[in-house]
Amino acid sequence: MSVLVGKEAPDFKATAIMADNSIKDDFKLSSYRGKKAVVIFFYPLDFTFVCPTELLAFDHRLKAFDKKGVQVIGISVDSQFTHLAWKNTPIDKGGIGKVGYPLVADLTKQIARDYDVLIEDAGVALRGSFLIDKKGIVQHQVVNNLPLGRNIDEMLRMVDAMQFTEKHGEVCPAGWKDGAKGMDASPEGVAKYLSKEAASL
Repeated sequence: MSVLVGKEAPDFKATAIMADNSIKDDFKLSSYRGKKAVVIFFYPLDFTFVCPTELLAFDHRLKAFDKKGVQVIGISVDSQFTHLAWKNTPIDKGGIGKVGYPLVADLTKQIARDYDVLIEDAGVALRGSFLIDKKGIVQHQVVNNLPLGRNIDEMLRMVDAMQFTEKHGEVCPAGWKDGAKGMDASPEGVAKYLSKEAASL
C-alpha cells in the first residue's frame, strides 16, 4: 500500500455526476487547486450495503465541510449512469437520494490504481479517504477494508487540524479537537504542553 501523505495527489480527469445530477465529462481534481481543500473518498460499488451509509454520512455533514472550504468527492468503479440511478433511488429503497457532492465514474479503475486502493482481483476499491490541501498535497489518508465503514467525523477533525496548523504554525497533539491548544514543534513546546495537559491525554 502506497503512502501518499506528503506527496502531490494524483490528478485525474473523468466523468462525474454533479450535485444537480448533471453529467460533467471533464471533471478534474486539479480544478480545485489553489481554491479549495478536497476530501476524496473511494467506495466499492453503488447499490451495496455499507456504502450508502457512508455516502449519506458525508452528505449529512456537507454543510460542515462547505463551511471549512472543503470539497467532497466520491469515487467508485461504477458508471455515471449507475451513479445517477442510485441517486434517483429513494433512501428507503437502498438509494442515496440527492447527495450534494460529485460522484466520479472510475470505469477504467485507473484512479483507484493511482491512489493504490484497488483490489485487482475483485475489481473494486477499498474504502480509502484522502484529505488534500489547497496546494494539492495529501495531508491525511486512511484505508479501510470492505466491511469496515469509515468515521466521517474523524475526517472533519483532520480538516480542523490541518487548517489549525496552516493558520497558527503549531502542531496538533493526540486527540486534538477544534478549540483546543496546539503546541510548538520544539522540545520546549512539548515540555510546556505536557506540563499542563499530560493527564488529559
